[in-house]
Amino acid sequence: MTDAALPHVPRMLAVAMRPLPLLPLSVALGAVARRMTRSHPTMLRRLGDHGGRRFLIDPVDLPFVFLLVPSRSTVTACRRDRLPVHDARLAGPLSAFLAMLHGAEDGDALFFSRDLTIEGDTSAVLALRNAIDNAELDLSAELSAAGGRFGGLIRQALAQAERATGLALHRMDDFGEPL
Repeated sequence: MTDAALPHVPRMLAVAMRPLPLLPLSVALGAVARRMTRSHPTMLRRLGDHGGRRFLIDPVDLPFVFLLVPSRSTVTACRRDRLPVHDARLAGPLSAFLAMLHGAEDGDALFFSRDLTIEGDTSAVLALRNAIDNAELDLSAELSAAGGRFGGLIRQALAQAERATGLALHRMDDFGEPL
């Protein structure tokens, strides 16, 4: 796959997102991370010694980055001009991260094509990718479940967002079809 084949967040939307406060985003992402850790406890076991590593997730088409610490089930949104200390950095368009998370694209293929690049502790990144692949995560399902009685509305909104943007927001099977 080439980077041109992956959808990107429109530049004007990224610019509009710059002034957004990051604390509410960090709180929401942390809640989702804790839910995923509870729903998929084998992820942390599969990470082994790498669970305490600090992963900088850098969606290059967004105005901020995310610091993931799996052992703490935390995800913190950070400004690009104040990058936190990290052990490994994964960079690429948001669509590449979501495609890998949901099985729409093979993680190895994304790395070999340089749609995703890594720096730092590559063995930790490999362990993280393997743990994610093994867990078969579904962001739409997790967000819908976390939404309680609003879960159906959340699922519908995410499906509409997926159609409008081309981003993979739900789990795919090996043939790119929804599960």
